Amino acid sequence: MTRLSRLYSPIFCVLCGAFLISFSGIFVKFAHVSPTASGFYRTFFGAVFLLAATLLQREYHRPALGQLGLVIFCGLTFALDLFFWHESIMYIGPGLATLIGNFQVFLLAGVGIIFLGEKSKLRFIISIPLAVAGLYLIIGTNWSTLDTNYQTGILFALFTACFYTVFLLSLRKVQAARGTSFFFLLLLVSIFTAIFLGAKMLYSGDSFTIPDSQSLLALLGLGLFSQTIGWALIATAMPKIPASLTGLTLLLQPTLAFIWDVLIFDRPTGPINWLGVTITLLAIYMGITGKITRRQESEALHSSDTEL
Repeated sequence: MTRLSRLYSPIFCVLCGAFLISFSGIFVKFAHVSPTASGFYRTFFGAVFLLAATLLQREYHRPALGQLGLVIFCGLTFALDLFFWHESIMYIGPGLATLIGNFQVFLLAGVGIIFLGEKSKLRFIISIPLAVAGLYLIIGTNWSTLDTNYQTGILFALFTACFYTVFLLSLRKVQAARGTSFFFLLLLVSIFTAIFLGAKMLYSGDSFTIPDSQSLLALLGLGLFSQTIGWALIATAMPKIPASLTGLTLLLQPTLAFIWDVLIFDRPTGPINWLGVTITLLAIYMGITGKITRRQESEALHSSDTEL
């Protein structure tokens, strides 16, 4: 196998993974259940598929007590991430909610710079006001004139970025433990995330009923493509991609998510809005490449949501 073919294969896997995950917000909109319920079934069905993969590969073990505590915390923060992200999708649509959720790139880098003593490039410093300017062009020039629900959706998307940042930091600690396979780790996180979201549904009186076949297919799609296959493709292939290509591949998911929102849900988007989208994506790319190192490539793969 030539060096070029060895490079193209992981790139293709990452692009396929990002393509699949880009439909996450679309699945949420298509499912006729509450935002919390869609998050619950995403992780519940995802856990079922991941359990099958874990048993087939026989990559399971009894986690240490400290590791289990971190996994539970990962489940809590991912549950909060999904809760706010799915809520924001209902208010501002999957495209903008996903785009703002990817602002975790700046928060994660900021934590590394402030608390871990990591160095940043000038492009990262420039990327932050650039991202704000892009978002400004997307949502409009006067915040006070925006609908209250629209304002709430933007705030919830920013909360998504915050909780996703905490989730990634805690997940990094869990991944540092030896002998922890990807499928088994994601299985445990999915189980505890589903438990937390299920508890929230019980507390709020949400129904666990899946009302129709469209909702069932959408929720199965979330669990299979977003929670399992998409993450698996990216996780296994991203460390094999040169750092120069990492930022570009990570941009595919939010870019496609916004395009699907425009094409499927007729999101009103004018030239100024598209300019804002372009500037925001450029800022996210600069934020990723402004401090990425070879060691961080495998960590940067989580920048597309999961969730995301």
